[in-house]
Amino acid sequence: MKEYLNKGVKKIITEFPEVAEILNEYSIGCVPCSVGSCLLKDIVAIHNLPEDVKQELMYRIEKAIYPDRDVKIPVLERKEEPLSPEKINYSPPIKKLVEEHMLIKRWIELIPKLVENLDIESDKQLFLDGVDFIRSYADKFHHAKEEDILFEYVDENLDITKTMLEDHKAARNHVKAIIEGLGRQDEEVVFEHLNAYKELLTEHMKKEDEILYPWIDRSLSIRQVGELFTKFNQADKKVGEMAPEKYEKFIAKLEQITFKQKEVKR
Repeated sequence: MKEYLNKGVKKIITEFPEVAEILNEYSIGCVPCSVGSCLLKDIVAIHNLPEDVKQELMYRIEKAIYPDRDVKIPVLERKEEPLSPEKINYSPPIKKLVEEHMLIKRWIELIPKLVENLDIESDKQLFLDGVDFIRSYADKFHHAKEEDILFEYVDENLDITKTMLEDHKAARNHVKAIIEGLGRQDEEVVFEHLNAYKELLTEHMKKEDEILYPWIDRSLSIRQVGELFTKFNQADKKVGEMAPEKYEKFIAKLEQITFKQKEVKR
């Protein structure tokens, strides 16, 4: 089994498709991951599974890989329920990132309404303002703190870090395509990449809130927590401390506009 513990999980899934079903049952999102080169042993460690759940998971994976092997069945005690993001006790700097996600989530939840109710020609400025939110708040204000500060506290060669960075890169490519589509008034391209951005960021933030952030939090010392909080505040000042308030007002305004237009169409 040691051979597979040190093997990329995507390769294992390709060789043993049943492993994908098992991981899905335990809410381990390796199957849709855009990179998927994390080692199996790292997947188990990063998700911080309760010991009884980890034993059960590894038993089932080993049986999927070696169905004829006499694998020892672990003695399982009562399972601990996994914590939801609302119940996770984040440190102050990590909590700040989670709270920033809330505004980004409100934005991406509006994307289907934008696609359904607005016209890229007559409502072009609203789409441009949405792109500004992505670039200025989601990317420059939020993602920059992860890339320039947070990820310095973890091994940059870890596959989970690479996955997050690949997601950021893919998101920027979607934004670039949206802008180009708006310039050509190509509704199909704009809507395609808005929806793709929504799908990407939805899964991305879920992985961060439930897996990456708690994992990093567990590795931080008290000194590092304070240091991280100070660096985040300094980064916010450089971007502009009024950014959250400005974009909060924009999202609130957009929520009202799309709601009213949907009501009119009915």
